[in-house]
Amino acid sequence: MGLNPSVDVENLGFHFATRSVFLGLNLRIGPGLTWLRGRNGRGKTTLLKLLGGALAPSRGHIRLDGLDSDKDALAYRRLSFYCGGEAPALDWLTAREWLELHLALYPDADRDALGRHLDAFHIANVGGQPVTGLSLGQYKKLQLALALALPARLLLVDEPFNGLDTQAVGVLEDELARRAHAGTSCIVLTSHLDLQLAPTTTLDLDAQPGVP
Repeated sequence: MGLNPSVDVENLGFHFATRSVFLGLNLRIGPGLTWLRGRNGRGKTTLLKLLGGALAPSRGHIRLDGLDSDKDALAYRRLSFYCGGEAPALDWLTAREWLELHLALYPDADRDALGRHLDAFHIANVGGQPVTGLSLGQYKKLQLALALALPARLLLVDEPFNGLDTQAVGVLEDELARRAHAGTSCIVLTSHLDLQLAPTTTLDLDAQPGVP
């Protein structure tokens, strides 16, 4: 991966049936680690899903290295990955099948790194289990192990420390710091914990024009 990836959010609008979340939001996110903050209900998870292509803007544009999330949807998605806290959508798969399905979408994924992350998170033995049989912590570790092995230029992680034990938190912090220092990806995460990772850029939605 090359250095200096960037994400540009231009005049972003997004609305749910009952309320507007963004009205003309403009942002630029550079390489390294960005801590997305804001009060509950300000749209942190919604913004991550918009950045990851899981939701479509009502208006405006989101561009990753010049690729538009709408016009260049497939190429955009191959360079980004959203790691959320939702229950598994593909609940009929085993953990190994779930991993293989996602790896097929990212042919440049580092399988050796994935194996190391699974070992470090102490979940290397869950491959044969259905994803619905995993605990919250195990499923979060499975998602994170995959995310950290992908060649994503944009990595989006929603509350990654929820459900993790102390050892796993240390593993994740080390990997995020290493990736942030490499400068090959934009990492955007939400967390209610005070991050001790450096360098970190803080993006506060409470202070952004375009957030009603």
